[in-house]
Amino acid sequence: MKSYRPWTPTQSYLLPPSPAEWLPEEHLAFFVLDMVRELDVSAIDAALQRKDPRGERPFAPRMMLSLLIYAYSTGVFSSRRIARATYEDVAFRVIVGGEHPHFTTINQFRLVHREALAGLFAQVLRLCQSAGLVKLGHVAIDGSKVKANASKHKAMSYERMGKRDAELSAEIGELLARADQEDAAEDALYGEGQEPADLPAELQRREGRREKIRAALAALEQEAAEARASALREQEGGLRAQVADERLPKRRRKAAATLAEQRGQQALALEATDERDDDDDDPPPSADLPQHRVRTTPSGKPHPKAQRNFTDPDSRIMKRDGGFVQAYNVQLAVDEAHQIIVAECVTNQPPDVGHLAPMLDRVVDNCGAVPETTTADAGYFSEDNVRYCEHLGTEPFIPPDRQRHDTAERSGGRPPTTEARVAMRRQLETERGKRAYARRKWTVEPVFGQIFAARGFRQFLLRGIDKVRGEWRLLALTHNLLKLFRATHPRLAAS
Repeated sequence: MKSYRPWTPTQSYLLPPSPAEWLPEEHLAFFVLDMVRELDVSAIDAALQRKDPRGERPFAPRMMLSLLIYAYSTGVFSSRRIARATYEDVAFRVIVGGEHPHFTTINQFRLVHREALAGLFAQVLRLCQSAGLVKLGHVAIDGSKVKANASKHKAMSYERMGKRDAELSAEIGELLARADQEDAAEDALYGEGQEPADLPAELQRREGRREKIRAALAALEQEAAEARASALREQEGGLRAQVADERLPKRRRKAAATLAEQRGQQALALEATDERDDDDDDPPPSADLPQHRVRTTPSGKPHPKAQRNFTDPDSRIMKRDGGFVQAYNVQLAVDEAHQIIVAECVTNQPPDVGHLAPMLDRVVDNCGAVPETTTADAGYFSEDNVRYCEHLGTEPFIPPDRQRHDTAERSGGRPPTTEARVAMRRQLETERGKRAYARRKWTVEPVFGQIFAARGFRQFLLRGIDKVRGEWRLLALTHNLLKLFRATHPRLAAS
């Protein structure tokens, strides 16, 4: 009979095995460990050193960073799944060196040091540049709507909040009146002075819902006041510019000065309604990125249809794949040569048009150079964007109309014809323009597919736009790292 190889899974080792023998020599885990050793993690280390030295010693920052990077590179995003993998997955065990950080520790590390990831993204991008993976001959920009960690059914309009608040107040009044009647009846039976019973569960639920709705109402009203004040300040600035323009008639300049004063006073009155405590955290900075503004009435009150989500107030209801989801708008700028992400961002503003200029600025900041050509779909077209590209020194290929099957057929109503639109249409109808715009499809769109389909990222796990930006930046960082890994390991890439 044929004999078999010995198999004794409970056999102990005479000598301790080396973790380097558990995985193939060119495994991604070893590449991540080598890469993290070269990264500057002084920002993370400084934050850890500022903590009280007493108590349990923290895990090494490079170990935690390696764990997060490897997990996101292999499509493991949940902190619980990451913690479980340190027991069950050989590659994760090699990464952590036998340690087993709790899932709360992993999640806390991801949250606290999310700002440091911005610098790490830039460091990995520079490594890609050093390896010759970034050419900046053609950069394509595109966006996608990614589901937030919140349900659209947890959003409520300002009008509905007011109605529901009144309904709950009436229901609570009825319950309290009924409770008073029951208390009086019990006093008659058992005597006065007894311990009052706890509030009924039904009353507690209603009061809790009412408090949440009132908090959301107050927050929405504050956002509306800020949005209206910002709009008034912009109007005031435009009117001040008219006052200073000596080419305008004196009567018009005088009227502009009067209107500017009115707009300033209205904005000042709305700004004075800010009741946030000095200890409250400032909203996350949005730099030059577009930011959603609450719809308002001229008086600065929220529009009746203005909505706010109770679970993640920073997210917004956005259209995606013919439906509506509670989401964020994520943006990528991708270099054509090796599909390296050269810029990324997240906003809560659904339209893409306001993202083009900020994304190009980020490309220049990250790479130190301007791309020769820039492509984007029709959602990014505007005369200001075309002029900005030309001013920056990159040649834009942005169709002014929706493209259907590589033709210039327009969907919907015909937009107003302008010189910029006509010029761009003519440019895209040339053979060179067609070839340039066609390259967008195999530059940026596959990157979204690699993140969403290949790695399985379907929605954000964190809540709040500041935390979501850190999570998206980590995804972009690991995408570039994977591209660098495959470029430096051609044999593995071919297989």
